[in-house]
Amino acid sequence: MNEFSPTTLADILGRGQVMAASIRPLWTPIPRIAGPAFTVRCPPGDNLMLHAAIHRAPAGSVIVVESGDLDYALAGGNVCAVAQDRGIAGFVVDGMIRDLAEVRERGFPVFGRGVIPIPGTKKAVTDMNVPVVCGGVTVSPADIVVADEEGIVVVPAERRPDVYAAARVRVDREQAQTLAEWRADHEARITALLAA
Repeated sequence: MNEFSPTTLADILGRGQVMAASIRPLWTPIPRIAGPAFTVRCPPGDNLMLHAAIHRAPAGSVIVVESGDLDYALAGGNVCAVAQDRGIAGFVVDGMIRDLAEVRERGFPVFGRGVIPIPGTKKAVTDMNVPVVCGGVTVSPADIVVADEEGIVVVPAERRPDVYAAARVRVDREQAQTLAEWRADHEARITALLAA
């Protein structure tokens, strides 16, 4: 799914599969990431399960964290470095990280709500790879997460073939249309809407 932008996928899937705009790239320019979700739930003030997930998530996965805690960091430079070395595509966290300069220098993609220098504790053991809510979207293990500077879209695993096919048709059609053709179609459509 990495070949399709969140914009294209959002047009197909609708608002319900698009995470809140407050979860954004924490450094720029950030590359697009796409991969199956490896999900984690961290209670407020605790980051144990994200730290566990970096050793358990398969290469190519996007670690998605339910937290919503804005007072403590879920991860820092070393956690991101280990995840990157293990082939994790990136993090999408409903919370904060720290050591942003280190993360940016390594080029590890992290999407979150912001940066704070104080880490969480490591006490709460919860299940991994179960459905979580991140940025207002329910994310299940193996759902495909696509994220870049335009936003974050979650493609339900069971809809992946249909969404892929629809996105392919849409992109091919758009690439075959010139700007002049688009402009003419657009003007005609807007004129018709105004007339109605």
